[in-house]
Amino acid sequence: MDSLDQLLPHAERVTKLLIARKQTITVAESAAGGLINAALLAVPGASACCRGGLVVYTYEIRRALLGISDADMKGLTPATEAYALLAARRAREKVGSDWALAETGAAGPTGSRYGYAAGHACFAVAGQAECSRTLETGSADRVANMYAFAVGALELLAEVAAALPRA
Repeated sequence: MDSLDQLLPHAERVTKLLIARKQTITVAESAAGGLINAALLAVPGASACCRGGLVVYTYEIRRALLGISDADMKGLTPATEAYALLAARRAREKVGSDWALAETGAAGPTGSRYGYAAGHACFAVAGQAECSRTLETGSADRVANMYAFAVGALELLAEVAAALPRA
C-alpha cells in the first residue's frame, strides 16, 4: 500500500542533513503531485530547512511561477533531465534557497504527449552541486509511480548533498 510512511525515511534523511548544515530547500514537482513537499513537511523540524514548493503541472504555472518562457523551452520538452535541471535552477533562484529539487514525469496510466511512457520521470538538484537522473518504473500504476517518483527525487537530493564537504 502506498502511504506517506514509505516516504518518511527518505524525507527524514534529507531534512536532518539540511538542518545540520543550516541549508534550505525548495521543491518544484509535477507528476509526484505534491508528495515530495508533503513528505518533507511531515518531518518534525522541517520548518528549519523547507522553504516550500509547488506543483508545476501546467504550462501556465510553469510560466507564471517559475518564469520559464517559450524561448527557455526551445529544444526542450518536459519529462527530460534538461528540463528538470532548468526547473530546479529557476525554483532556487525565485526563492533564494540553498538547494532546489525538481521532478517531472508521466505517472500514468498512459504516457505523455511527448512520447514518454508511463513510469518515466526525471529529477534534478540545483545548489552547491547539480545533478540529474532518469527513472523508468516500467509500470502504468499512477499512484505507485507518484510514490516512486517522490522516493527517487528525495534519494537524489540526499546523495548529492551528502557527497559535498560540510560548508
